[in-house]
Order: sequence, then structure tokens, then C-alpha cells
Amino acid sequence: MQEILIGGQNGVQVIMDATMGNRHGMISGATGTGKTVTLQTMAESFSKIGVPVFLADIKGDLSGIALAGQVNDKVSERIQQIGITGFQPRGNPCVFWDIFGKTGHPVRTTISDMGPLLLGNLLELNETQAGVLYTCFKVADDNGMLLLDLKDLRAMLTWMGDNAKELQAEYGNVASASLGAIQRQLLVLEEQGADEFFGEPALKLADLCKTDFSGNGVISVLDATVLTSKSPKLYATFLLWLLSELYETFPEVGNADRPKLVLFFDEAHLLFDQAPKALTDKIEQIVRLIRSKGVGVYFISQSPLDIPEDILGQLGLKIQHALRAFTPKDQQVVKSVAENFRSNPAINTVEAIQALKTGEALVSVLDKDGSPSQVERIFIRPPESQLGPATEAQRSEIIGRSPFKGQYEQLVDRESAYEMLKSKALQAASAEEAEPKSTSVRSAQNRQSVSEVLLKSAARALGSTAGRQIIRGIMGSLLGGRR
Repeated sequence: MQEILIGGQNGVQVIMDATMGNRHGMISGATGTGKTVTLQTMAESFSKIGVPVFLADIKGDLSGIALAGQVNDKVSERIQQIGITGFQPRGNPCVFWDIFGKTGHPVRTTISDMGPLLLGNLLELNETQAGVLYTCFKVADDNGMLLLDLKDLRAMLTWMGDNAKELQAEYGNVASASLGAIQRQLLVLEEQGADEFFGEPALKLADLCKTDFSGNGVISVLDATVLTSKSPKLYATFLLWLLSELYETFPEVGNADRPKLVLFFDEAHLLFDQAPKALTDKIEQIVRLIRSKGVGVYFISQSPLDIPEDILGQLGLKIQHALRAFTPKDQQVVKSVAENFRSNPAINTVEAIQALKTGEALVSVLDKDGSPSQVERIFIRPPESQLGPATEAQRSEIIGRSPFKGQYEQLVDRESAYEMLKSKALQAASAEEAEPKSTSVRSAQNRQSVSEVLLKSAARALGSTAGRQIIRGIMGSLLGGRR
């Protein structure tokens, strides 16, 4: 049996059975109470038992997880308080990622893979506008036009506006006002740097599931410092896309001795802020089912109440750092948080939450039978890796010897909707210019049939060109599942 020591105090240690690692968890607490260090400790603990980890670095201080830490007086005292044996400063195998490609390997996906549900939420579209976006994806799917990047989507929307009458019979009304609103939102998204996220080569999920030659799980660190300040909505959308793709891609594993992959989502409230009910329901469904795929999801936020109740009820591990209660509303929050724990007669949970010191937490794990253990007040185990960020030179060195060096850096722009539409428009223009001016009736007929020619040509391409088939997961599908 593999175990993860979370911490301890006064001769009591809290240990999580690794078989429960896919039952998800929550790390919460006010700013400055130790959540980030707890995240780092948990991540390296999973890595040590051979579990790959993906984590988002919001504040920019988690890159030190790749380097060995130092034992000072405070760490020595904490080791003694918890009763740790065999503590050894060590770095962890790490790969750095960055959506903007500056502090790590670029992270990309395609518009087609993202799908209309997540993209509509990212663009903050209303119901009517979202309907037009779904129509855009449907037309592209029906005619084998890949939507890989933002220019593909813009070109498709423009073409739909130009051919709205021809499309109406099969796809319904395509309102020009909605098309314009979507185009404006795309400009905003592009200004926030999303054009660097959408494209190819797309991230291979298998690259997040590696172990090193010693059997340690590789920790994938996404630098989200700029991303969360520049476009928090894009950050949340990326995490939701990742979660849904993992669910669709990974096979069932049954009762394994440890997770296949563990995800740590910091600033978890961003995943649910202003999300429509349809999206929240999908997230709840995935969180409930993805544990059977061997994936554990750990949310980090200031309060457990930032997480929808249906999802919070599925989280097995609960680590609660201090909360401050200055107002009656704050006191009610503390009381509600305390009720999430199985009571311990020796601990007044409401009072303890407000009295916890930095690095101290209330913790409850799942027993072997899957039931929550009673809450314990403990000090969190200190990480063996470095607290604080790696230097720019150290980060560059790690990136330089990454096994993925050169695989994602070069953008690939293969033929997709933009190129197809541009080519057909040029062909139509050339055909019109070649027509004698006296044959105005035939010319008008040609102009009216441009959309028909395009659709028939695209349909032939769909049947003859490898890789044209559009496949979407639970978040991306137009109908709620893979086709």
C-alpha cells in the first residue's frame, strides 16, 4: 500500500491512502495561510509515488518544485513536530508550460476541439448568440471545414453572413447582429492573447502523463501568472477543456493502487464564476465520473463555498487553512465550512478554523472504505523541494533539457476553413470575370450558386481527405457526446 503523509501534530499523523487519490480534494484558506505550500507538498508527494501531476502556477512561485529545498531551523522544527523520518531535500522532474510560449513549452488546442459550449462561455455570449455559434460549428462539421484557429472561425462567420439566405432553409435564421457580436468578442479575445492558444500543434494529453527513469511522476507546471491577470476566463476555459478531454480520452481503470494523473486547479472559483447552468452541470458530471479513469482533481480556493455544492460533495480530501471572520457574514461562512467536516469531539471546528496558524490546517481524508475520517488539526508536512521560484536561468536550463523541446514551439498552419473559403472566393471571382458581360442572367445564376459549389466541394473533401472528421468530447460536442 502506498501512502501520502499530509502532516501531523502532537504524535498524530494524517496519512492518505494513495488508492483514494482519485477521489479528488480541496485546499482552501485565506490569503497567506499556506495553501500554495500545501499544494506543492501534495504535488511532490504524488510525484514521489509515481503519479504524474499537472498544476497551475498562479503566483509564479511554484517553479521551485523542480529544485532541492534547504533545511533551516523552522523546517527542522516542523519535521520534529510532525514526526517525519527520512526527510531529504530533493527536486522533482518537471516540465514547464506556458500558453504564451515564453516561460515554457506553448500550450495549444484547436477551435474545433474546444467546441461551441466552452467557446460560447469564453466569449460570454447570450443564448441567441450561442445558438449562432453552434450553427457555425454545425455548418463547418457538415462540410469538412476544420476550425483550427481564430482566423478560421472569423472567416466562417463572415461567410455565413454573406450566405445567410442560402443557409436559412437548413440551419435556420443566422442573425447579422449576432454574427457581429461574436466577431467583436473574438477581437477582445485576440487582444487577450487567445490567438496564441488556438492552433497547432495541439497539446498531446499523453505528454502530461510521463514518469522519469526513476519512476517518479513528472510534474507539469503551467505558468499562469500572466494568463490569470490578462484573461482569467481563458485560464478557466483551458482547465475545463483539459478536464473534459482527459475524461473522453482516458480508459476506465477500475480500482487502481494510485491515480494515473492528478490535477491541481488553483483559483478554482474562476471555473464557476458566471458559468451558465449547462456548463456547470457538465463540470459536475465530469468530476463525478472522471475518477473511474484514474484522474484526481484538487481544487484550490479561498473558501470551499467557491465550489458548487454538488461538486464539493464529491471531494474526498479536505484541507482547510485559516479563515478570518470579521463580519457576521464571515462568521456564517466559517460555520458553513466547519459543517463540511466530520466532527471530532476534541476539536471545536468553528473556533479552530479562525485560530489556525500559517502552515496549520484542519484535515479530513477518506478511510479505506471511502468514508471521511474525523477532522484533525495538524501542521502540513514541509516540501522537500525549494520554496519560492526558480531563477530565470534555472528555468531555461530545465526547459532546454525537456523531452518535449522543439515539439511544440513551431506553429503549424495547415489547410482549414480560412484557406478553403479564401480559395473558393477567388475561384468564384475569377469565374465571374471570365463570363461575357452580355450573359448577365447566367452570371447572376453563378453568383447565387457560389455557396452550393463551396458546400459540394467541401463535402467531397470530407470524404477524400484524411483527418477531416471532426470529433468532439463531452464539452465540445454539439449533441453532448462523441460522434
